[in-house]
Amino acid sequence: MSKIQIGIIGASSCDSENYELALKVGRMVAEKGWYLVCGGTNGIMEAAAKGAKEVGGTTIGILPGEDKKDKNQYIDISIVTNMGHSRNVIIAHSSDILIAISGSYGTLSEIAIGLHLGKPVINLKCQWDIKGTICVSTPKEALDIAEELL
Repeated sequence: MSKIQIGIIGASSCDSENYELALKVGRMVAEKGWYLVCGGTNGIMEAAAKGAKEVGGTTIGILPGEDKKDKNQYIDISIVTNMGHSRNVIIAHSSDILIAISGSYGTLSEIAIGLHLGKPVINLKCQWDIKGTICVSTPKEALDIAEELL
């Protein structure tokens, strides 16, 4: 049986509140023994990967550029795509469930792709009202629902 891969999607720059939310989600993903998949750069992606690494988790970064050195320091496995935002398709396809934390158009594209693929998309703090996403208020609620869906 393959290991669960949870995609954490969100802004490449974020405020401290969203950084802390992503940090908690990352920790909780790793504590469940799941792999964390993200875009591998800054902001929400860095916070989630940092949280996972703090508790011994494995992190996978699907990088937008052409050099694996462009990853944040908490990424274990770098997938170099040289695809820019097009890498969002890979993130959605590679994740069993997506958890969105803040973000902008890139995050919206990942949400849309995930929903199109029939993947569960959990929307933490519900920045957007998107039909098909599961709105939650806390990291615990997000991970409880993810576990239930799996």
